[in-house]
Amino acid sequence: MSAMQDYTSSLSDPSSRKFETFSYLPEMTSEQVRKQVEYIVSKGWNPAVEHTEPENAFDHYWYMWKLPLFGETDVDTILAEAEACHKAHPNNHVRLVGYDNFAQSKGTEMVIYRGIAV
Repeated sequence: MSAMQDYTSSLSDPSSRKFETFSYLPEMTSEQVRKQVEYIVSKGWNPAVEHTEPENAFDHYWYMWKLPLFGETDVDTILAEAEACHKAHPNNHVRLVGYDNFAQSKGTEMVIYRGIAV
């Protein structure tokens, strides 16, 4: 029988919590985040940036950073918006979302900046 790895996560410790699939992997490099944005653009999904306080990430809606970037295909512009959100809210988690128009749902979402619980 193989041993199963347990990820320590606690409601009382917001910095230990896991979000979406990528949070179980090592933190993405800026190049890996860029590749994810390229994937969102290649699928024709509309990117959006959201943020929230770490302690509210599970039981509150996330705040939108501006409107979704409808039709935006410039990867640098999308990354610049995510970075601007992070600079404006350095203690918040920042999440990148790809909205799929045809499925009428999120195609992907990932936390690209982790905030610090206060």
